[in-house]
Amino acid sequence: MSASVRENSAGLRSKLDERRDDPGLVELPGQLFAVADLIGQDPQLRSALSDAGQAMPTRVGLVHAVFDNRVGQLAVEVLCDVVSLRWSSPNDFVEVVEGLATQAALMNADREASLEQVEGELFAFSQTVAGSADLQMALTDPSVGAAQKAGLVDTLLAGRSTPQTIQVLSYAMGHLRGRRVDTVMDDLMDLAGEQRNRSIAEVRVARPLDPDQATRLAAALSRLHGRDVRLNVAVDPDVIGGISVRIGDEVIDATVATRIEQARRVLIG
Repeated sequence: MSASVRENSAGLRSKLDERRDDPGLVELPGQLFAVADLIGQDPQLRSALSDAGQAMPTRVGLVHAVFDNRVGQLAVEVLCDVVSLRWSSPNDFVEVVEGLATQAALMNADREASLEQVEGELFAFSQTVAGSADLQMALTDPSVGAAQKAGLVDTLLAGRSTPQTIQVLSYAMGHLRGRRVDTVMDDLMDLAGEQRNRSIAEVRVARPLDPDQATRLAAALSRLHGRDVRLNVAVDPDVIGGISVRIGDEVIDATVATRIEQARRVLIG
């Protein structure tokens, strides 16, 4: 994602956050996911909505013409905000709409006091996928349609996850568009962290952290990053000893396995 897209996305997320009390927020995630699905399949519409060569009022008018009778007022307002900005790629446009739909789902979870649960469920799903080659294959198989992949997610999570988790993952896994599952999951968990104005640290250890260790690690990472940091801890036998931490693009790897590999490279170098 380019710097301009990140800047545009941040501004749109801020605008959406200001609408958290809008009664249309409940239906917004599903409506925006439906819009993203539509424009993702219609290259002509996608290009027209993101075409910087067209005047902004023309793009806004197109939003009203296509979507006024399909989605609610809040969804139309959000889409008008999106088309009012300049996009270098039609695909960026789709990705941003998907991100806003996800944010809206997380905002609904926050209003229901279940956002922390959603965060945990997203992490648990990412670990399930990472540990199952068959599931990875099913989710990335281009011959399997989006509806089938969404149905697979629904089956796996039914009765065990919040509606927001199921909604977000059903769409995301059905619309990977060539992206890696772990990359998409990282993005979803980062969005969840941002919604609570905190970062998610993915921690890999050889054995579970005790409560005191977890508290001290979270406090140290929070001081380092200037914001609250929540730990998602995974026990990984490959770590052997030590710890590996990833926050966004930053990786702190202090595992024994890494040190052994570094020593090996020195010896053979």
